[in-house]
Amino acid sequence: MNDVIQNMITRRSCKQYKGDPVPDEIIDQIIEVGLYAASGMGKQSPIILAVKDKAIRDELSRLNAKYDPRKRQDPFYGAPVVLAVLAPKSIPTAVYDGSLVMGNMMLAAHSLGIGSCWIHRAKEVFEDAEGKALLKQAGLTEGYEGIGNCVIGYAAYENETVIPRRENRVFRF
Repeated sequence: MNDVIQNMITRRSCKQYKGDPVPDEIIDQIIEVGLYAASGMGKQSPIILAVKDKAIRDELSRLNAKYDPRKRQDPFYGAPVVLAVLAPKSIPTAVYDGSLVMGNMMLAAHSLGIGSCWIHRAKEVFEDAEGKALLKQAGLTEGYEGIGNCVIGYAAYENETVIPRRENRVFRF
């Protein structure tokens, strides 16, 4: 089995992070792989809001917690970096394109020894007045929809739990 397939099979969501900072070079590699994700009609429409600043990261976490049905204090599990993926609302394939960006970044993170987790509710956060204000602060217009938050950092432990794949999910002609 080649390394790419092995990484795809062994990647797991990380829900507990060390406090160690992730070097910019690694963050940049993860982002670059995200930017190479396939996109409808090759439009490359999704954008990534890379957040390392602790105050902004904590603000995003607080906003996300407002919409978290489990009401976790930090829905980002202590991850030091948030890579929020957004896409223009005007693009019909925005959600699909952004989802591919998220998947690429999580796989890239795993291949580089970095834990990651897709945190939902980016749509709600960036529709919120405070979320829109954060976008404006970053120089972005309100024409974007939040797709997901890819939180990354060094995993506090290695999650090797393998849930068996459900049967009867492939149908052939």
